[in-house]
Amino acid sequence: MSRIVSDSFINWFRATSPYVHAHRGKTFVLAFSGQAVADENFSTLIHDIALLHGLGIRLVLVHGSRPQIEERLRLRDAEMAYINGLRVTDETALTCVKEAAGSVRVEIEALFSTAASNSPMAGAQIRVTSGNFVTARPIGVREGTDYLYTGEVRRIETRAICNQLEAGNLVVIPPLGYSPTGEVFNLSAADVAAAVAASINADKLILLTEGKSLKRSGKTLSHLTPAQVDMTLARRASLSAELRLLLIKAATACRKGVKRVHLVSRSIEGALLRELFTRDGAGTLVSREPFDLIRQARIDDVGGILALIEPLEEKGMLVRRSRELLETEINHFTLIERDGTVIACAAIFPYEKDAMAEVACVAVHPDYQGKGFGDTLLQRLEQMAVQQGIETLFVLTTVSSHWFQERGFRKGEVQSLPMARRSLYNYRRNSRVLVKQLD
Repeated sequence: MSRIVSDSFINWFRATSPYVHAHRGKTFVLAFSGQAVADENFSTLIHDIALLHGLGIRLVLVHGSRPQIEERLRLRDAEMAYINGLRVTDETALTCVKEAAGSVRVEIEALFSTAASNSPMAGAQIRVTSGNFVTARPIGVREGTDYLYTGEVRRIETRAICNQLEAGNLVVIPPLGYSPTGEVFNLSAADVAAAVAASINADKLILLTEGKSLKRSGKTLSHLTPAQVDMTLARRASLSAELRLLLIKAATACRKGVKRVHLVSRSIEGALLRELFTRDGAGTLVSREPFDLIRQARIDDVGGILALIEPLEEKGMLVRRSRELLETEINHFTLIERDGTVIACAAIFPYEKDAMAEVACVAVHPDYQGKGFGDTLLQRLEQMAVQQGIETLFVLTTVSSHWFQERGFRKGEVQSLPMARRSLYNYRRNSRVLVKQLD
């Protein structure tokens, strides 16, 4: 059992290395609510954030403080008024806003200062800084309502934030803004996070949600473009107010230059790490450009696959497949589609009795070769094989043996093939047999 656990950990740790390399030196803006701060497990989130900092990621944290504000209002027998979804911040409420922001900041700083030897923070030396990085203006009077000290972001002190990040500091920004006249305004944490991310040209904006992940047909919706966000908001009236607001902010941030925005449910254990260091993630990614779509092939994809593989068949690199044969085999194909065009494909043919499967017909459009699409397809096929109980993959190739060997395949013999496949082996073609054991 210990060996299994150990191997599992090693494999997982190795699998994270591409993400560690990719994220090092990048700038992330992470926003979380006051509910997250009030949660008894807030220290766990802080530990995960500290881990990101230790891996060389430059971090800006934007926190909310609504429950902390409401608690202080209750103590004063007052409450925050909301009109048309916007809060009205009077002088009493503003006092509570200031107190809550200060309290949350101190709590965050205290947790990042923990260095007990038996704690996940052991050995961590994290300097936390904050300041008047946000210039704000009042919302003013709208539809006859004066929102008083409720404001909106006017300007972000980009250079000041970047200087702190370059110095190795972790920047914490409260949902407050300051005017040139010395006034303090109550801001939306989501607004501040989106504005900061766009201003400093952050690589990622991560919005931790309080509710469940955005789902479709019971599964987490993994990717949206800003245009798709607009369609989702128009079609799904049942979305929670929180999720609706964050989707709007995510789309806005993308349109202002943020490359990727992640919406991740805080209710998922280790959601932040899952989203950043696993292939499948744990939330919804909103990005300016549509990702390449990896999916199971359908019957109407036959023409696109033929267009992709026929040039390789003519060169003798692939075995010829007629349209009729391809139609019968289409369910075995996985493809990558970009803007409606099939740019890569591969097939897997299982031999379940032998716990083996053949990888075949791996093809990438010439315009997209060298960009990792073949690797992506192979990884997807390996995942599918493991789910089907397959233990060994094999491939027959005449010209691509080195490519497969670089990805873990080893030379095999015709005798190592399943009997059903061995009987179909073409000795005239003399394809090399390569095999790979799956974990």
